[in-house]
Amino acid sequence: MQVTSEAKVKDEMWWRALVPYQKPVLWRSLWQTTNSLGPYFALWYLMYLSLGWSYWITIALTFPAAGFLIRSFIIQHDCGHGAFFKSHKANGYLGSIIGLLTFIPYDYWRHDHAIHHATAGNLDQRLVGDVWTLTVQEYAERSFWKRVGYRIYRNPFVMFGVGSIFIFLIEYRVARGRAGPRERKSVFRMNLAILGMFILIAVTIGLKNYVLIQLPILMVSSSIGVWLFYIQHQYEDVYWERRENWDYATVAMEGSSFYKLPKVLQWFTGNIGFHHIHHLCPRIPNYSLERCHKENPVFHDIKPVTLRSSLKSLRFRLWDEERRMLVGYGAVKRREENMRGL
Repeated sequence: MQVTSEAKVKDEMWWRALVPYQKPVLWRSLWQTTNSLGPYFALWYLMYLSLGWSYWITIALTFPAAGFLIRSFIIQHDCGHGAFFKSHKANGYLGSIIGLLTFIPYDYWRHDHAIHHATAGNLDQRLVGDVWTLTVQEYAERSFWKRVGYRIYRNPFVMFGVGSIFIFLIEYRVARGRAGPRERKSVFRMNLAILGMFILIAVTIGLKNYVLIQLPILMVSSSIGVWLFYIQHQYEDVYWERRENWDYATVAMEGSSFYKLPKVLQWFTGNIGFHHIHHLCPRIPNYSLERCHKENPVFHDIKPVTLRSSLKSLRFRLWDEERRMLVGYGAVKRREENMRGL
């Protein structure tokens, strides 16, 4: 891809703006670990106690507990990027420990997520760490049953419901073909750790009590987590390109959303809404993303996606290469009508 001098200047402005924010601050990392995991375990214990009072109380406590689990996952996410601590080992240890709570094998996820960062918005490199997205033409050329399968996958009730819990409980239990020895060991170790945890739980509080507590937490947190990942790259005016025209900085700033959430939701989601800056430089700790955005006017022209406007994305199903935008299934019908008219 040929980059204009104006684009080069803009890229350099972006990169210079990122430099002061890339170093993790130990006390902030430790404090965030404390104020995320501490309340999560406290709420989990209250949920256990509430089983003897009323299950409605247990369910009510599910939502704040899920919020703290999401915040804990953001720490795991930062560890995977080497952004939370200066020490590679410290990142690995904490990321793996949190993985036991999120059911995510740390090294396996870290590998796939690195591929996602290297290929996001590239139409010629999809499916690794991405939401499955077909172009209008690709969908039109699929057989009837493949279309049905795609529609089921993209259905919001599947994607953010049963599909989300399937990812964390089932899909992450198996290392797929592209995984290397390290990633396969990560999955094996996590499965072994989960088995050990289940045995310990069975002889202490009982598996039934554990399921009554943990399953609702995972259902809520996984649905929100998948939604966050979805809206980060599936929104109005998003950038997608073929390999020859793909550009890393452009896909970070125009292909990753600035999801402007209410402050309380921003806190629970660990500033992940500043996803444009995160994709531009994954080494910035989550607690520095907002400051980076506010202190650098070069980022202020990025159009935010609000909680209300993000709901439009529920209608998006396909990428229209001619119109360079995400569209619904109606675009396939229009394409077929135009083809018949030629």
